[in-house]
Amino acid sequence: MARIETDPQELRMPDYGERLRIGMILPNRNVVAEADAQAMLPTGVSIHTTRLKLHGTTAADIKEMSDGAESAATLLGAAPIGIIVFHCTAVSTSDPAMGDQLVARIEKAANKKAIATSQGLVAALNALHAKKIVMLTPYPQEVNDAEVRFLNHFGFDVLQEIGLNLPSTVSTASVTPEQWLEKALAMKRADADAYFLSCTNIRVLSIIDELEHRLGATVITSNQAMLWHCLRQSGINDAVRGYGQLLQHH
Repeated sequence: MARIETDPQELRMPDYGERLRIGMILPNRNVVAEADAQAMLPTGVSIHTTRLKLHGTTAADIKEMSDGAESAATLLGAAPIGIIVFHCTAVSTSDPAMGDQLVARIEKAANKKAIATSQGLVAALNALHAKKIVMLTPYPQEVNDAEVRFLNHFGFDVLQEIGLNLPSTVSTASVTPEQWLEKALAMKRADADAYFLSCTNIRVLSIIDELEHRLGATVITSNQAMLWHCLRQSGINDAVRGYGQLLQHH
């Protein structure tokens, strides 16, 4: 293996979260959300993660992960965390009440402020006045159907939705940003207010700006909406550039 030399002047000093420490509860197979969060974090904000088992998207899988919320929250709550996020789109949107229920349980267990991915999604769409949504996911149809019901419940109109129906043996992170770009562009519609790329384990952060430019509409992703909501709920209004309109919105 080739050795890579690093210029010490290019090294980043560690950021220990003097302004905010975010505790994140993730599905155990996720390899994307932490990297995305690190890319978007403003100075003085840090991310700290624990994981729960989620091996599929069946009702039993979703229940198993949600049942672990208290244990994960207790672990994170032992550290000086400012806010905890239950970060799984499929679980938190499986029922319109799920996000609020998870947040109440986490806040009780950890004695910390909490949010869920689903709450960040609703808040982001409302902040940008986006009512007509196009949705693209890696999920099977039954998970897409649950997300559509969730969005409808909160007053959003899903104009079109596509799920890639990836088998549980295939990581959602295996789909390339270029493939997501091509699929999202193929769903372009003149009547869409926003495009939602759903899932915390898909590699789409790097294409948000390009998609917004080429689609002529707001692009929301699970990881982007989660981080924006954590920051704004914690009183941090920094404009983070390069990852879409949302992170520049107060």
